[in-house]
Amino acid sequence: MRCWEAGQHSSWMCPTALLSLYGFFANCRPAEPFLTPYLLGHKNISGHVTNYLFPIWTYSYLAVLPLIFLLTDMLRYKPLVVLQGLFLVSNYLLLCFAFDLVALTYLQFNFAMVTSTEVAYFSYIYSVIPAEQYQRATAYVRSAMLTGFTFGATMGQMLISLADLSYFTVNAITLAFMGIAFLVSFSLPMPRHGMYFGTGPGASTYPLNEVTEATDRMSGREEMKGAVSRWYSKERMRFAARQMWENLRESYSTKRLVYWSLWWALATANYGQVFNYVQVMWDQIAPSSTSSIYNGGVEAVVCFPGAVAAFLVGYMRVRWEVWGELFLGVFSAVGAGSVFLTGLSTNIWLSYTGYVIFKASYMFLITITTFQIAANLSMECYALTFGINTFVALALQTVLTAVVVDHSGLGLDIVTQFIIYGSCYTAISLLFLFRGLYTAGSYYYTSRESAETRTADKT
Repeated sequence: MRCWEAGQHSSWMCPTALLSLYGFFANCRPAEPFLTPYLLGHKNISGHVTNYLFPIWTYSYLAVLPLIFLLTDMLRYKPLVVLQGLFLVSNYLLLCFAFDLVALTYLQFNFAMVTSTEVAYFSYIYSVIPAEQYQRATAYVRSAMLTGFTFGATMGQMLISLADLSYFTVNAITLAFMGIAFLVSFSLPMPRHGMYFGTGPGASTYPLNEVTEATDRMSGREEMKGAVSRWYSKERMRFAARQMWENLRESYSTKRLVYWSLWWALATANYGQVFNYVQVMWDQIAPSSTSSIYNGGVEAVVCFPGAVAAFLVGYMRVRWEVWGELFLGVFSAVGAGSVFLTGLSTNIWLSYTGYVIFKASYMFLITITTFQIAANLSMECYALTFGINTFVALALQTVLTAVVVDHSGLGLDIVTQFIIYGSCYTAISLLFLFRGLYTAGSYYYTSRESAETRTADKT
C-alpha cells in the first residue's frame, strides 16, 4: 500500500516496476512465434491466413485506435491497460478453442484491441513519473517487454523442440501467462487525472485518494456523479478539443520533433508488415509440415540484445539533437539490408539472421525515439503525439496491406512483398542519412563560426 501511495506522489520507481512487471508477463507469449504454423496446421485454414485473416487485423486496428486514444485519456490510462490484459486472455482463449473461420476472423479484431491499447501502456508511465526520469523509465519498460518476449520465445522453442508438446498445449500455457498479466494490471497506481478530460472547466478537482475515500460515503457518491456529469458536458468537450488543438501545434512546432515523429511513423509501418508476415516467409522457405522450425529461438535471440540495447539507451550520453537523425539513417540502412536478406534468402538460417538484425536495430531506434519525443514535450502533449504517430504509422501500414497484401488489391506473393518493404526502408534510411549529415554539418559549421568569433573578440 505504501508503494502505491509513493507511486501516486513522488516515487517513480514503484509505478515503473509495476508497469515493467505487467509488460513482462503480457509479452511472455511462448505460442506467438508459432502462430502461422498453428493456424496453417492445427486450424487447417491455409488458404485464408496471408491474404484474408492478417489484413483484417490491420483494418480493425486502424478503426479502433482513435476511439481507444480518446478513452485512454478520459479513463486515465490504467483502465485501458487492464482492458488490454482482458483482451490478451480472450485472444488466447479463442486461439485454443475456436476453429471456424468466423471465430478466427473475430480473433483478428480481438488482437487489434490488444495492439491498440498499447497506446495506453506506453503513455501511462509518463503520467505518473517526473519528466527527468522519462529516459530511464522508457528504457526499463521497454527492456522488460523485450525480456518477457525473450523468455516466452525461449520457452516456446524448448517446449516444442525438447518437450515435444503440441501447439495447442503451448497456447494453453501462454493463456496462463496472460492471466497473470491481467491480474498484475490491477495493481498499477491510478493517475490523478487525464490530460484533456480530467482537468479544466467543469472537471472534478478532487485528487484520486480523496475520491476513493468519498466512495464510502453517500455524499461522496453524489459529488462523483456531479463530477462525471460535468466531465462530459458540452463545455468540457469544447475545452478538451481546444486544448488538443493547442497541444497538437506545440507537439509538431519544431523540425526536430517532426523528423523524429516522421521516422517513427514510417519505420513502424514497415516494421509492422515485416513482423506480421515473416512467419509466412519462413514457412515458404522451410515448410513447418516437413521441417523443424526454430521461430521461437530466433525471437529469443533477437529480443535479448534488443532488451539489453533498450536498457543501455537509458544511460547513453549522446547529443541527440546533433547526431540523432544520423543514428536513424545509419541503423535504418542496416534494417533495409536485413529485410532484403530475410526476404530474398532461400536458406532459412540466412533469413533468420536477417530478421534478427532487422528487429534488433528497430528496437534500439524506437526506444531512442520514444524518450526523445517524450523529453521534449510537456506532459499534456506526449500522449497526443504518441497517439497521432501510431495512427499515422497504422494508416501507412493499412495502405501497404490494402495494396500489396489483400486479395482485393494486388495480392502479391510473400517474396515480392518483402522486396517492397525493403525498398521502403531504403528510402527511409536515405532520407535520414541526408538529413542527419545536414544537421551534423550545420552544427559543426555553427560551432566553428562561434569559436572564431570568440577568438576575434579576445584579440
